[in-house]
Amino acid sequence: MTEPFNTYTIDLDLQYVHELCKREGEIVSYQRGQLLEREGEPAHWIGFVEQGCFKYCKRDFNGNDEHTIGFVFEGEFVCDYPNCLTAKPSTVSIEAVMPCRVSLFPGERLEALYRSSHEAERMGRYIMQNLFLQTYSRMSSLYCADGRQRYELLLQRCPQIVQQLPLKDIASFLNITPTYLSKIRREITFSAGKA
Repeated sequence: MTEPFNTYTIDLDLQYVHELCKREGEIVSYQRGQLLEREGEPAHWIGFVEQGCFKYCKRDFNGNDEHTIGFVFEGEFVCDYPNCLTAKPSTVSIEAVMPCRVSLFPGERLEALYRSSHEAERMGRYIMQNLFLQTYSRMSSLYCADGRQRYELLLQRCPQIVQQLPLKDIASFLNITPTYLSKIRREITFSAGKA
């Protein structure tokens, strides 16, 4: 990846939080399908992904279908921010897509750190602002780009994503069906072969 998948970290110095997770956190391993957080239950953790990948999932309003709404890769932070800071119910489930190793740190302790100094509080505010900008950008993409355009933008940012993740998760993230994603991929492959 030329840039992190989760762009909220760009221009943020999160080295202190990373070191905090490594120094005072606990290394936990997850197998594929295991949950770090469960939607509706209190969120507790902020983690630094040492190895693997997680997906953020959310149930539809009927509680039937689950949708993939985000991913976190190696070298990024994983959490339901800001709910993990105050142990509020998680708005998402966070599931390991593959075997993962994470340095976990209690979110409530990070919240206490934010209250300890103006500099730490400022860092927490910048994280929140950048998360908002990332979310706003993704929402704009859903309104202003069609499925193929969203897929092409994703490939520009993360060309290796199709080797790392199941296509059904990528399709869900793009808000298209797996069948339509397969069609887009065939069209792109076919047009690349003609060039």
